Amino acid sequence: MVKKVVQAGHPALQRKNKTVSSFKSPKLKILLEDLVDTMHKASLIGIAAPQIGENYMAFLTHPRNTRSRKLPKTDKLRVYVNPKITFKSKKKNIIYEGCGSVSRGKLFGPVSRPSEIEVEALNEKGKRFSLRCDGILARVIQHEYDHLMGAEFIGKVEDYGKVMSIEYYKKNIRNSALQRKNSKITKIEYSKF
Repeated sequence: MVKKVVQAGHPALQRKNKTVSSFKSPKLKILLEDLVDTMHKASLIGIAAPQIGENYMAFLTHPRNTRSRKLPKTDKLRVYVNPKITFKSKKKNIIYEGCGSVSRGKLFGPVSRPSEIEVEALNEKGKRFSLRCDGILARVIQHEYDHLMGAEFIGKVEDYGKVMSIEYYKKNIRNSALQRKNSKITKIEYSKF
């Protein structure tokens, strides 16, 4: 079911998130279905449980072309339950980020983050996996993981003078050489435990 994406300032974005302990629970299945439906309806490439008011350690990624993003390479829908980022490269890059929780403001801003990361998590069936990646996939994982830690991307913008509307972003940044280069996925190494 499509849920309302809570906006910046909502208490759910600041609460401590609970570890998922039961993968047989109908509640988890419903939560993940709601996240998928809401992410796709809102035209997002990632979403975390607190963004729909559910304080659990779970998020999704699905880097694909949307109304506001055109990507050089996409990735499949992935589920991350009880995730932990285990590696961050020293090399960083800047990608303009937006967020469903600031969708009413329709803002994008430049955020510097590690260009490559590794995350360990459980999938929707409770099976542990590791994923090492770069590009927009690494970016969205870090962005959604921040939601689980109570942080918003807007607090990570280094130069507020470069925050812009979605219209200006689409016209001037979305297809820029630097945005496309930093967003390009060149590495996806997935392994099960």
